[in-house]
Amino acid sequence: MRSVHEWLREYQSSHQHPTNKLLHWICVPPIVLAVMGLLWSLPVPAAFAARSVWLNWASLTALVALLYYLLLSPRLAVGIALAFAALLALTHALAQAPWPLWAGSLVIFVIAWIGQFIGHAIEGVRPSFFKDLQFLLIGPLWLVASLHRRLGVSI
Repeated sequence: MRSVHEWLREYQSSHQHPTNKLLHWICVPPIVLAVMGLLWSLPVPAAFAARSVWLNWASLTALVALLYYLLLSPRLAVGIALAFAALLALTHALAQAPWPLWAGSLVIFVIAWIGQFIGHAIEGVRPSFFKDLQFLLIGPLWLVASLHRRLGVSI
């Protein structure tokens, strides 16, 4: 398994242009939010639904992703956990909207990915996930690692 430093270094290599970086800061969180919204929209067994609104496919998937991040870097996993908590809370709020959560999530997903592809067109490099799908999980980690560096917190 690659180290977190190897993953982040390789991801960084295709994210050098300032506009592409900015578009990732703007688009990656909404993409994660949209995925959570789509997963939240999937029906859960009645036994689980009766226990808690928070026990759903979005929270379970976030937990599995968090375990992956924990293996890569416990310190970064804390940052991701905070981000996931905020995004899950926002997803819960969006679920109360007058339109279906899946529909709003799909719109956010498409618009945010258009932004990502524009950024990569400007960069002149294909998105990293075309090389390895695990980079879909590294994108959010790259943002959290960047925040850690800005705050002087080691990875």
